[in-house]
Amino acid sequence: MSEENKVSLSAIYGQKAGMTRIFDESGKHVPVTVVKLIPNFISQVKTKDKDGYEAYQVSYGEKREKLVTKAVKGHLAKASISKALSKSAEVQEKSVSLENLGKEVSLEAFAPKTFVDITGTSKGKGFAGVMKRYGFAGGPGAHGSKFHRTTGSIGNRATPGRVFALKKMPGHMGVDTKTVQNLEVVEVNVEQGYMLIRGSIPGAKNGFIKIAKALKK
Repeated sequence: MSEENKVSLSAIYGQKAGMTRIFDESGKHVPVTVVKLIPNFISQVKTKDKDGYEAYQVSYGEKREKLVTKAVKGHLAKASISKALSKSAEVQEKSVSLENLGKEVSLEAFAPKTFVDITGTSKGKGFAGVMKRYGFAGGPGAHGSKFHRTTGSIGNRATPGRVFALKKMPGHMGVDTKTVQNLEVVEVNVEQGYMLIRGSIPGAKNGFIKIAKALKK
């Protein structure tokens, strides 16, 4: 698709491909995350008159056609999108245009040396204790101690006679929405379909991530 039929937004979605390293012009070692560039299309335009706010719904995550429901296919067909996209999310903009419906999102806003905020779902660690989950110190490591990695006291006196809500205790760790701010875009290669971002980003390999313009830069 030509650049004329594309629209630039403040956020785009990609897939984490893994990590590697490169060397800059001065020979310094730079750890980078490789992000696979995937097609993003505007599947719906939210307007103040109809929805009460302005935003674009962006669809991404292409699958085999038979794995996408008829409802989603019909929604994409209204926007004249032929690809079988399975995921969608909203990107709020200051102003929207109905003419952009069905257009592909460009990478114009994410040139090298720009800063971005990356949002993804962190890796799942399963059921974890308080030492791994919250960094508790634990008890003595000696043989005579019977308090090594457990939680310790969680209660209080007869008043209030209960455990307070949000008490840090063992439980499911990971699979949380995490955002890392102010990461630098090192390289964008549209022909080979990848982007290099300095440092690490949340999520497992092949997980979907949101790349947005940095709010604090």
